[in-house]
Amino acid sequence: MSTAPTILFLHGFAESREVWTEFTRPFPAGFRLLTPNLLGHGTNRAAVPDFSMEAQARYVVSYLDQKGCPGPVLVVGHSMGGYVALALAERYPDRVAGLALINSTAKPDTDEKRQNREKNIGFVERHGLSKFMESFVRPLFAPTNRDRLPEALALLEDIGKATPEATIAGAMRAMAARPDRTAVLRTARFPVLLVAGKHDVAVPLADSVAQAALAPLASALFLEGSGHQAYLEQPEATRRAVLALAGAAFVH
Repeated sequence: MSTAPTILFLHGFAESREVWTEFTRPFPAGFRLLTPNLLGHGTNRAAVPDFSMEAQARYVVSYLDQKGCPGPVLVVGHSMGGYVALALAERYPDRVAGLALINSTAKPDTDEKRQNREKNIGFVERHGLSKFMESFVRPLFAPTNRDRLPEALALLEDIGKATPEATIAGAMRAMAARPDRTAVLRTARFPVLLVAGKHDVAVPLADSVAQAALAPLASALFLEGSGHQAYLEQPEATRRAVLALAGAAFVH
């Protein structure tokens, strides 16, 4: 059983644990870093009857148990990983020492966002996953980063293209069905960090600004030169903010 302070990183939609490799490399050796593949993603290819954020949270708790982490951990969630982190914090608050939402939100989808998810599912069914990823990934980065970070774009495209179509559809519909979890932030007894990008096309900056004020123990990082992929676009600043949160979460 590990006694080291543990940071759990939860990747986003159509991603995998590989997205955290470079981001976590400089973290101090005193932390235990865990980067699971969420259900249906990466190498986690067992049959998935339920892609809901609640089912993903139950899986993450079982993963922590298997890794010998019964105590609270710092949970860092990017995008959909943040939705899973919020579901985990709602159902298992004693397992959470701190919560970092990177380009994520506690608010549910708007009707327009739900309709767009269904349109995206239809696009994949008609044109295939490769064509979808070639148009889906690039706008997630701030305009100035789209040509500056070709390796990061290629990484996300490649991971996305290798994701099963059943996972794409299941995860999109699960995200569309998720409830409002702003109450999790309001009642949090642990420190909360929100990281947001000015050019995020998926999570409006205004939403992040408003939610940053909800948690009793909150901090925020608003990045001028970032879109929806802060941990890839502005890794140093994002890493510093996560480490500062870890300092608050694991203070004795």
